[in-house]
Amino acid sequence: MSLPPLKRVLLKLSGEVLMGNQPYGIDTDFVAQMAEELKAARDTDLELCLVIGGGNIFRGMAGAAKGMDRAQADYMGMLATIMNALAMQSALEKIGVETRVQSAIQMDEVCEPVIRRRAERHLQKGRVVIFAAGVGAPYFTTDSGAALRAAEMKCDALFKGTSVDGVYDDDPKKNAAAKRYENVDYDTVLAANLKVMDASAVALCRDNAIPIVVFSIRERGNLASVLAGEGTQTIVQKLNA
Repeated sequence: MSLPPLKRVLLKLSGEVLMGNQPYGIDTDFVAQMAEELKAARDTDLELCLVIGGGNIFRGMAGAAKGMDRAQADYMGMLATIMNALAMQSALEKIGVETRVQSAIQMDEVCEPVIRRRAERHLQKGRVVIFAAGVGAPYFTTDSGAALRAAEMKCDALFKGTSVDGVYDDDPKKNAAAKRYENVDYDTVLAANLKVMDASAVALCRDNAIPIVVFSIRERGNLASVLAGEGTQTIVQKLNA
């Protein structure tokens, strides 16, 4: 099964992707390359929303595992996502793409608050909108934030760019015989715990009929191919029985 024609999409990037080949932080060269690909997508008249994780700087779950208060650690992770959003905004605007960052944590000096109608207007004007700080509350991942914003903005699909080229029945980095799915049902993902996104994010997409497209973002030019319905990808959606 393929996707219907796309007018508006949300792209979810993990923070680790922004590290490039570095062990930590933001690789400005990779961010610039990513900005060029986003510009090419926007230039096709696609309305583009973006959510970026913060794992390249700080991951709340990792902090909590080391004894830090979970809520405090999650708020620190949200601040990391704002840093990544600002870095991507800078790269996009450097190449002439108008971009607005909206944060679920109020930070008026550097970005707008999340206001759905304002975000809608930005998209209609051809601007890229980057949603930062997750849902603004601890105990929720940026996957959940991405699913929430995709539903709020009535996106046609949620694209998740990762370091692997789709959804597998096992970790392909550890098991060379792992099977990759071309299409898979939301309920199968949840029942088999396939680790596409966290369960609440998958369920939110299922309940709002938002397809999830999982693909490798590290392959140069792959974003454009996947948006065009080509390239290697896995589509998570309701499958006919």
